Amino acid sequence: MMLCLAAIVTAQPEVGIPSSTKCNADGTVTFTYKNDQAKEVLVDVQFAGRKPMQRDAATGLWTATLGPAAPDMYPYCFIVDGVSVMDPENPQYFPNEGFKNSLLEIPGDGTLPHDIRSDVAHGRMEYIHYYSKSLGATNNAVVYLPPSYMMDQQKKYPVFYLISGTTDTEEVYYKVGRVNYILDNLIAQKQAKEMIVVLPYGNPMKLKRQDKMLPGASTKERAESMAANMRFGADVFSQDLLNDLMPYVEANYRTVNNRDNRAIGGFSRGGNQALFNGLSNLDKFSYLCSYSSFTSTDIPNVYDNAVETNKKIHLFWLGVGTDDFLYGNARDYMQFLDDKGIHSVKEFTTDKFGHTWMNAKYFLWKTLPLLFNKKAADTAMKNAQPVPAATGQEQQFTPGVMARLFPRPIISPDYGEQGITFRFKAPDAKLVELEADILPENIAMQRDSDGVWSTTLSDYLFDTYRYCFVVDGTCVADPSNMYISPARGFKYSVADNPASPFNFASQGDIQHGHTGYDLEQQEAWYMSPMSRQGMTFPKFIQLVPGQGDTMESWFKVGGADAIADRLLADGKTKPCIITTSALSFMQQSGMPQMPGFEPKVLRADDYPTWTQRRAALIKLLIDLGKEPNPTFPMMMGGGFGE
Repeated sequence: MMLCLAAIVTAQPEVGIPSSTKCNADGTVTFTYKNDQAKEVLVDVQFAGRKPMQRDAATGLWTATLGPAAPDMYPYCFIVDGVSVMDPENPQYFPNEGFKNSLLEIPGDGTLPHDIRSDVAHGRMEYIHYYSKSLGATNNAVVYLPPSYMMDQQKKYPVFYLISGTTDTEEVYYKVGRVNYILDNLIAQKQAKEMIVVLPYGNPMKLKRQDKMLPGASTKERAESMAANMRFGADVFSQDLLNDLMPYVEANYRTVNNRDNRAIGGFSRGGNQALFNGLSNLDKFSYLCSYSSFTSTDIPNVYDNAVETNKKIHLFWLGVGTDDFLYGNARDYMQFLDDKGIHSVKEFTTDKFGHTWMNAKYFLWKTLPLLFNKKAADTAMKNAQPVPAATGQEQQFTPGVMARLFPRPIISPDYGEQGITFRFKAPDAKLVELEADILPENIAMQRDSDGVWSTTLSDYLFDTYRYCFVVDGTCVADPSNMYISPARGFKYSVADNPASPFNFASQGDIQHGHTGYDLEQQEAWYMSPMSRQGMTFPKFIQLVPGQGDTMESWFKVGGADAIADRLLADGKTKPCIITTSALSFMQQSGMPQMPGFEPKVLRADDYPTWTQRRAALIKLLIDLGKEPNPTFPMMMGGGFGE
């Protein structure tokens, strides 16, 4: 019997409680959940939908066995008395602005495109922060560097800008789409070119609203702000991509900067953004990919000039599932292109549950071998088939569908003049409380006529802390807050005022370091902005995660990277390397282990709250800034300032 990855990577479960997910020999999956307060529990998993779970009165365990299902990665959650809850036994979760799901991986025979293979060289993932003049705030992205990037200091690489869908964060094509592992495997098999992949954040207006609309904006201002983000071309995403993110990438990484070496693609809304920006800037992009999407049919000098457009596009690749709610719109767009005489490759699936990340991964795997390979792209374009004839039964993305999928958002936490307001919609709940690690006891929330519970804290405005809602005895992460505290058990939401000087959003136009998370080695690292020319050896800090934390916690809750960036910009500390595993990092980076270079160690468990942990880190960095640095030439490779 084979265990799912969700069970493999989970911390040692409580004695007597089995792993929360188990893959059975017949291809079914058994889900287990413990909740003594619940009256009804369902499991909602993408391959089966919502199914009831049965409770064993003796053990208090809720269980359900579903499937069989094909090997793949599937989002899932538990529905506890009508409220969606992540699996508290599974540390792997789906990064998202809204819904909170856990991730189930049903393994195959080791040959799936997204498998993490030990016999394959792996690239590295870097989390970057850059000041966006278009946004007027700091924006985020994740960058994949191929395995050879750190070895060959002269080689330059083409770049693929890959955008996630509506409500997704910049992490999703990494944590769920597995772009790095898919590409690692293809490169090792010599089926894809080495390339840099940039994962932008597709909804920067959310960051702008947080930073520029404080204190609390009116409903009208919020609506106008959201509408502005949907006006493609004039929207902040497009401006940021072209005027801020691309220049940052090309200044900080070794890239080939011409249209033949740039690609752009995306899933769902990200596919719309990719196609619009690609077609509007054919002087910059020649490879265009859309996964489960479509875009505007009104782009000047493109659709009515098919001969010139076809000459400029090396690859125009469009994929969608026939069971996707966007299938009708995507098929209509393909028909529009055919009617205009614009060539495109079309791919359809029938077995990946519609508008899902199973499809997104599959489409990515199909297109990566064609990028920056003109011969392969030309062959694919020449062999492209016309769009299937319409049947009149195709699903269409109507305003009603949009309203169902994307209801009016609840703003939480909401930072305003009166304090911080937390909100949670649960019309049928009897009692909802706010629990936070800075509060001596839970606070009862009040329900309005729409079933939205709320409470406002006038203190702790600039603290950073973990919190959750306790709904009739069940702990629930805030579904309106995209910032989650990584943990091996229950995952709290994170409150971190964007106006705080140690929050990226408010830091202004300063230099930022790079942060990385190594899923294989289970370690995290940060390197501050530094010049490789004649600099002194940086200070070395090891941050030991606390009990129940993961290697991401010191950064995503503790804000170690944002704190170091701010203090360095203010001249209060010196260049540093921060890692959760100092010895391993030094060995992998080829750094010398010499007297005087031992890391300073800070242990999370020595401090009861994240407020105290952050204060200890600030003090340590300021103290290190007062110490002399022995000179030592930096020999490390690219990606940290070229």
